[in-house]
Amino acid sequence: MNDTPTQTLCWRLLKLEPFPCRIHGWVWGLCVAIVVLLMALQVAFQGRDVWAGWREGAELRRPVYAEAVHLDEVFRTRANTWSNMFYVAAGLYAIVLGVHDARRRNGTGGGYLVSTPAMSVLFGTACCYLGFGSGLFHASLSYRGQQMDVAAMYSPLVALIALNLGMWLPEVRGRHTWPVLCALAVVVSALLFVYKWSMSSSVVLPGLILAVLAFGIVNRLRNRAQLAGRWLAVAAVMLVLSALCRGLDVQGKFFPTGESWFQGHSFWHLFTSLALVSAYFYYRSETE
Repeated sequence: MNDTPTQTLCWRLLKLEPFPCRIHGWVWGLCVAIVVLLMALQVAFQGRDVWAGWREGAELRRPVYAEAVHLDEVFRTRANTWSNMFYVAAGLYAIVLGVHDARRRNGTGGGYLVSTPAMSVLFGTACCYLGFGSGLFHASLSYRGQQMDVAAMYSPLVALIALNLGMWLPEVRGRHTWPVLCALAVVVSALLFVYKWSMSSSVVLPGLILAVLAFGIVNRLRNRAQLAGRWLAVAAVMLVLSALCRGLDVQGKFFPTGESWFQGHSFWHLFTSLALVSAYFYYRSETE
């Protein structure tokens, strides 16, 4: 792909290798296909209570967020359901980039993440899982949906922790560690789902976020690894903005009507997905 001088300057400022156009094509093609499928399901089950057999979540009758609840709709909250596509798009980019890295023949020419495509696939799958779990909850406002929503929030952070451990221990006795780290990340994510109700998300989620930020700062300070610190700063800013939007939404101060498509919690989805993307590109910017 031939970039213009302006595009080349932008990529240098981002400290990233330019992506082939086919990567964007695959990601947005898949996103459009998912949106079309969901719209078809919404039309097919219009006016039918598809969640009637599901155990109600606490937020169905006592909503925490400001968006209006439509009990007889397929997507009981619209903006908070559809905005989870941000997580799916972020995850698809990581997966497609991982496949792209794996298929390149003449060496990857990057740091640990670029040279270990499985870590991109792990992180991307975790982001897609988050989009599915959170979308299921906001569509159904069910007990199981809430369980999957909260547990899925942890998974991208667990994947990032596995990535950091892989950077520190890329090999043990000549053997790659990524298969073990990926398997452990999957097991930990599964356990967090099973035992979701036995722990407080207000403790686990901030703890995982702080662990990821601490790993990121330590890796930035390592002498042999060069990472674009601006990406870590952007991730931190996105987290602050997401927390602000969520807090205003819970207080009913973000937007005056619950029927609007502009909901504080949907912006929480947007900004946290951008924080995850920024964290991913932070590690993708690594050079030795």
